[in-house]
Amino acid sequence: MLNFNQTPVNIEEEQTDNSSFYLAIGDLMSGVLMVFALLFITTLLQLQEAKEQLSQERRIFVGELVGHLKGNEIDVKVNEETGEVSVREAILFDEGSAQLKPEGKAELSKFIPLYSQLIFSHPDFEREISRVIIEGHTSSTGSYEANMELSLMRALAVTRYIFSSELQFASKAQLTPKIMAAGRGEIEAEPEYDNPGDRKVVFRFQFRGEEIGTLD
Repeated sequence: MLNFNQTPVNIEEEQTDNSSFYLAIGDLMSGVLMVFALLFITTLLQLQEAKEQLSQERRIFVGELVGHLKGNEIDVKVNEETGEVSVREAILFDEGSAQLKPEGKAELSKFIPLYSQLIFSHPDFEREISRVIIEGHTSSTGSYEANMELSLMRALAVTRYIFSSELQFASKAQLTPKIMAAGRGEIEAEPEYDNPGDRKVVFRFQFRGEEIGTLD
């Protein structure tokens, strides 16, 4: 004979077991989420520490670069905040030309060895500076396409001179793999008028972990 009184008792036991199972799963998931949260916080702290270390190394390098170049008679402009070094068009090229002038080569032959010497003067600088970006810039006069082409050709002319046998310095073999040429055209030029100061070649350094896009 079937005992119908047993059925409700079995259902209640099953419900109790299911509740315990779901509670255990919930506790497990809470523990996993807590572990991930701790890992996330730890990673953020490590990234912030790395960023602060990078900023400190950048400040040290820029400070040494400014002091290094101010003590030498080199006709360049140094941005004391970013470490960008600008060489005016008139020094390097004739108007509309991408061929280095003799006086341009003379200035580069003084500047490049000093710049390179500083990069390789300390293991931290050598390790962390991943790129030396040579950028050509133009004023807003002329078409966008022509300015972009001219700026790139000028950056390449400076790069080729550094690579050439005409320029020799102690750390040349170490520097050349870090060099990258880029044409910026009139991107950073005054849009309303022709500013001669916009026609220049800029040397930028890029630390490891920095995106090229942040160099704007």
